[in-house]
Amino acid sequence: MSFRNTEHRWGSVAKFFHWTIALLIIGNGIFGLCMDLAHGPMQKINWLALHKSIGLTVLALFLLRVLWRLANRPPKDEPTPRWQHYLAHGVHTTLYALVALLPLSGWWFNSIVGKPLQYFKQFNLPALTEANPDAGHFWHGVHEYLFWFLVLLLVLHIAGAIKHHLVDRDNTLRRMLPFARVRPNSQGERR
Repeated sequence: MSFRNTEHRWGSVAKFFHWTIALLIIGNGIFGLCMDLAHGPMQKINWLALHKSIGLTVLALFLLRVLWRLANRPPKDEPTPRWQHYLAHGVHTTLYALVALLPLSGWWFNSIVGKPLQYFKQFNLPALTEANPDAGHFWHGVHEYLFWFLVLLLVLHIAGAIKHHLVDRDNTLRRMLPFARVRPNSQGERR
């Protein structure tokens, strides 16, 4: 398997970023929704600190993914109707924006309420804005609504990948799966 993308498939670095970021977002989203299950205020504080650190990890990996994508051309799209092509690119572009905005909105919310932000208890990050606790509720809502919008787009993204795999029977999903083999194209060539 190639580290770099080829004309017809994603390379191992792109796959690593895709699946690692996806798993971290899904796991951290579920974790964020479960904060109220903490047994006592200290456990909730520790869980919240972990939630923030995972979010910062997602942001860092996302930035690395963008740099990798800029230096490494994506594979050609599988043949699809024009409207599907535009829909897929619109969903991907919006997913990219949300993957950046979600942790940034959490960092902004954390700054607004005046709480310190540590990365896995190793070092502090600066506040993005001055504290304004009166705006905390609003910015928490922004963070939460961005999460639910991301969930909606992830469902659409996954549904599209499954549709390509089961209905269209093309390589759209296979070429992003870590160990899947792509199917031969219509001319019998291996891609």
